[in-house]
Amino acid sequence: MSNAPVIRSDVPGSFAWGVFHERHPVLVRQVLDALPYGPAERAAVERLLAESTTGVLVPPRAESPDPADSPAAAAQWTAWGEGLWGRPWGEAPFLWAESYFYHRLLDATGYFRPGPWQGVDPFAPFKAAELGGTAVDDELAALDGLDGLDELDGLDELDEPPRTRRADALLQSALWGNRADLSFRMTAEKDGASGSDLIADDSARLWALLGRSGGGRVCVLADNAGRELLPDLVLIDHLLGRGLAAQVVLYVKPQPYFVSDATMTDVLAALERLRTAPAPTAAAVGERLWQAMGSGTLSVRTHPFFCAPLPYHAMPADLRDELAGSALTVVKGDLNYRRLVGDRLWPPTTPFGEVTGHFPSTVAALRTLKSDVIVGVDAATVARLDRTGTPWRTSGRLAVIQVDDARR
Repeated sequence: MSNAPVIRSDVPGSFAWGVFHERHPVLVRQVLDALPYGPAERAAVERLLAESTTGVLVPPRAESPDPADSPAAAAQWTAWGEGLWGRPWGEAPFLWAESYFYHRLLDATGYFRPGPWQGVDPFAPFKAAELGGTAVDDELAALDGLDGLDELDGLDELDEPPRTRRADALLQSALWGNRADLSFRMTAEKDGASGSDLIADDSARLWALLGRSGGGRVCVLADNAGRELLPDLVLIDHLLGRGLAAQVVLYVKPQPYFVSDATMTDVLAALERLRTAPAPTAAAVGERLWQAMGSGTLSVRTHPFFCAPLPYHAMPADLRDELAGSALTVVKGDLNYRRLVGDRLWPPTTPFGEVTGHFPSTVAALRTLKSDVIVGVDAATVARLDRTGTPWRTSGRLAVIQVDDARR
């Protein structure tokens, strides 16, 4: 199955082509409008946009400071791009090219260089506006209505105790919170949030697995900040509070990445949003998670590999060893899904476990579909969706909950 073609962005009209030629120009305009960058930063961003759409790939400058060791960072990217330098951007794997675009965008805005813009997240205004919006108040207030949903009413009587209506509601919230991805919303249709459909649902297996694990360590690979991270944190509180996890490790990006990806700064902002919420249930969740971080039952970690342009089968040994000891790793969002299964044009009916066997632990994916790659969907569903004639793989209206527990 590894013969499935790697997705690239050199096919006009394809989703990947549209990311570079339609979405990135919108992103660049919004970044330059959101913060008062000077002429040098603005010119560098414009040059990057032109290069990524009409030019060729050039390696990073060794003298351009990176977060830790600039020569080493430049050497790492140079090695990652071996065989790609000097070729058009569209000929690189889509996942690789996107990652390099965001690395270069940080460099262009001065994020890595000593000076006033060093360490300034170019996406911070977008994240702050979303987190502070009134829609978040309504979503947090809705938590007050979940306390009566602990019964199994409406579920199969054979479901194991961890699965309740409340548990399912929190899982669905974490799943569909991925629609808050800022980069997707920039070009989504006004009705893009309608017609939602779960086309692969292993939620019963997920809850049964957690019930059997006896409160082990659960790892969560975060995706986006803001309105997606909030329901992720609420779900984590549920896992800890119900004894379904003795410890949760939340992995975030070490630096800004793909517009809205969560960093430690974003975790702290989300926790503060919960703790100060007018809704008492949300505030209590925030306080419990704050205390859990202090005691170590909730740990936030990161690793440079989370900003690497590589799929997870290339995971370094130290990160692999960390995840290998977990009872379950929950992989959130579209980008993590692409890295988990490989950013290839798999036949959609390819079994999920067939392409995730490389992962070091039992793994569950919570993902709304916003790119071409998809596996683990039954043939009848694929046929039904294909008959609609719509871009169902990239619309953000469909989602999957998929579990590979073959290691147990």
